[in-house]
Amino acid sequence: MSSYMAKPEEIKRKWYIIDAANKPLGRVAQAAASILRGKHLPTFTPHVDCGDHVIIINAEKAVLTGNKLQQKIRYYHTGWVGGIKEIHYDELMEKNPEKAMMYAVKGMLPNNTIGRKALTRLRVYKGAEHDNAAQQPEAWTQEIK
Repeated sequence: MSSYMAKPEEIKRKWYIIDAANKPLGRVAQAAASILRGKHLPTFTPHVDCGDHVIIINAEKAVLTGNKLQQKIRYYHTGWVGGIKEIHYDELMEKNPEKAMMYAVKGMLPNNTIGRKALTRLRVYKGAEHDNAAQQPEAWTQEIK
């Protein structure tokens, strides 16, 4: 008996919506990354992009546990000489919580073409309203602690 290998033309993508209100940012990001990869499916194939679309709402209400809000820092480089910059997560969550969620999910996806393609299927919204009602997303029913 041979193992099942999913083929790209056989994949049917669904839409899921995750509510991040009062949930840890990392736990929400982990659930989203798992859905984007397709690990929740019985037909998961590591070398095929078989994941689904994910909508995360209420990103501004996601919490960081412990002292991470004050101590966690995001570093980035501008591309210029001496252009290393940093932003603290309390400032990032206040200004742009969507970006903080995107960074968390991006860090949990593989650093290859499959991960980059999966990240294009992620939509993050600050509040409870989203623009993807036409896709008829299903609520993600598995518990996020």
